[in-house]
Amino acid sequence: MSNENPSSDVVVHTAAATQVPERFENPGLPVHKARMGDTDPAAAKRSERQVVALFGLSVLGTVGFLVAYFAVPPGETVESIRLSNLLLGLGLFVGMFGIGAAAVHWAKSLMSDHEATEDRHPQRSDATTRAAALDVLAEGAADSGIGRRGLLKGAVLSAVVLAPLTIAVPLIGQVGGDWNVSKFRHTIWEPGRRLARDPSGTPIKASDVTIGSVFHVIPEGLRDEEHWIEEKAKAVVLMVRLDPAVLKESPERAGWSYEGIVAYSKICTHVGCPVALYEQQTHHLLCPCHQSTFDIADGARVVFGPAKRALPQLPITVNDEGYLIAQDDFDEPIGPSYWERLK
Repeated sequence: MSNENPSSDVVVHTAAATQVPERFENPGLPVHKARMGDTDPAAAKRSERQVVALFGLSVLGTVGFLVAYFAVPPGETVESIRLSNLLLGLGLFVGMFGIGAAAVHWAKSLMSDHEATEDRHPQRSDATTRAAALDVLAEGAADSGIGRRGLLKGAVLSAVVLAPLTIAVPLIGQVGGDWNVSKFRHTIWEPGRRLARDPSGTPIKASDVTIGSVFHVIPEGLRDEEHWIEEKAKAVVLMVRLDPAVLKESPERAGWSYEGIVAYSKICTHVGCPVALYEQQTHHLLCPCHQSTFDIADGARVVFGPAKRALPQLPITVNDEGYLIAQDDFDEPIGPSYWERLK
């Protein structure tokens, strides 16, 4: 058997590991490797043309954004809105990407890449050092080559000057626009308007709605409205039929449902996402954006998530033909909060 003491070895090694030298040797800077552009004027010129091309690409992106903004405005159809957003997004991306890529390529291929070191000193420098710092900044500007590269200077100025137009033009275009927020207080639901399937527009009879079934609902005749896309965004409804025995209704809403059929706004009261994921066993309605959860059986109150208000309820009944109709509009504004909202 060995007489070695393993525990003593551990102590010795641990003590050695905790010894820290008082001063680390300065490893110095690695050997500088020259770039192709540092030794080959043709390579430097090629890099300059590439930077100019990237700034030019940014200019084309900005111009494309402006053309799309004025020539392809969002229309009344989903396809036209999608096309307008696509063109605006592409223009904005190319405009911003061109400037960013050009700046990176310029710094990596044309500006000085020599390493520099500086000893630590008090934060406030003396006048001589501050003057020297200004000289260094001037030297850096000269080293960037912007002064002697006229084409490059024109490209960067054009791209940087035009890029803010992608933000300024849409903002200016909204000046004098419609800021009447009272329109958010009401939808096109009105007494007697029939509930219809989304997107077909087919009216719904109460006899077609079985317990546990879910209907995505729009007002009948929605497409006959002048601005039907905007109206649909406010008026969409999710309708569910529950067992009347599990339905909890406050006294003031006792007549808002019909034989267990309830209808609530699909617009989440958090940030306005479409709430459409229904769990039949728990009667919970889930918003897919931030997981706000509403209890359909209990006035669509919030049971989880960041939403602070229940979903607005659409009061419904049936007409003489058995079709489901609205008794009135929602009792409160749909969707998220805004400054002028009363409740």
